[in-house]
Amino acid sequence: MKHVDEYRDSGLAARLVEGIRRGADRPLKFMEVCGSHTVAIFRNGIRDLLPGNISLISGPGCPVCVTSVEDIDKAVFAARMDGVILATFGDMVRVPGSRESLQEARSDWADVRVVYSPFDALKLAQSNPSQKVVFFAAGFETTSPAVAATLGRAIEANTGNFLVLSVHKTIPGAMRALLDTPELGLDGFLCPGHVSTITGVAPYRFIAEEYGRAAVVSGFEPMDILQSTLMLINQVREGRPSVEIQYRRAVSEEGNPVAREVLERYFEPSDADWRGIGVIPGSGLKLKAGYAAYDAEKALDIKTNKPREVKGCICGFVLRGLKTPPQCALFGKACTPETPVGACMVSFEGSCAAYYKYGAR
Repeated sequence: MKHVDEYRDSGLAARLVEGIRRGADRPLKFMEVCGSHTVAIFRNGIRDLLPGNISLISGPGCPVCVTSVEDIDKAVFAARMDGVILATFGDMVRVPGSRESLQEARSDWADVRVVYSPFDALKLAQSNPSQKVVFFAAGFETTSPAVAATLGRAIEANTGNFLVLSVHKTIPGAMRALLDTPELGLDGFLCPGHVSTITGVAPYRFIAEEYGRAAVVSGFEPMDILQSTLMLINQVREGRPSVEIQYRRAVSEEGNPVAREVLERYFEPSDADWRGIGVIPGSGLKLKAGYAAYDAEKALDIKTNKPREVKGCICGFVLRGLKTPPQCALFGKACTPETPVGACMVSFEGSCAAYYKYGAR
């Protein structure tokens, strides 16, 4: 298949693996911070191809997984209000909150609806003018510009019953927090491909300039990941930490300035609570003060009690790369994709779901 087969060439893969073996003269640990990378690494058996001194570990790259318990509680609170329709992406519905998930709230008469885009939520609001429609906006820099553009349309159309509950997060702050975790001992990052189409590479420069670590923006095919791993190894071996782009067919140095301009028109940085990491200053996105009428948390006066984590779940340690899913006593037993206990098993991009589907159990 044109534009696919060339990225799955077994001969090229063998040459890349041999280059990795020759270049890796000491143990090295690299982390991917993109859920799509996590799935691709497992699905294609990338870890099994690498020499034993090269570790690829999964980080907080799944937006569903990093959404905190308190943020889920806020969505449940909104969904249970009279006259409110809570619209969200399908993989957010089963994420456990302190006492219930959105799916459980829906089974108890809360009006929770799955949409495929924020624009679908806007159309829902326009079709139900007597109700408030709250779009539960989770995700990274890839999806947040679409939410901003939808909000712009809502304002232009004077759709005052469309509200946004933003739990958006930005990746670089989490990467800094991981670099500040000494027990991880990271040598570099496979930087996210989809996010980087929007941001470009400037937000990652601190990785090389401040921490002296390697960074490569990678694509998602097997050859992409192997080549990116080799590029990381070469940076370390040659003592030249930098931010390189392997995924040049989709990512440019400057990213997408139009998307960033739309995002910056309506949103501004805020502190954000990451599951397993905690509050990271400036790593979230909230609506600017001028658009408070569309901010669900303010407009509906959403309040929650102290969040309660799921007992026995080690999802937070998995998201920080400190433990692997099989180390959890619940993994594959009480916690499966059909009966998820923790957020990392809910989304197909979650580390636990990927281990369960593709890893040995």
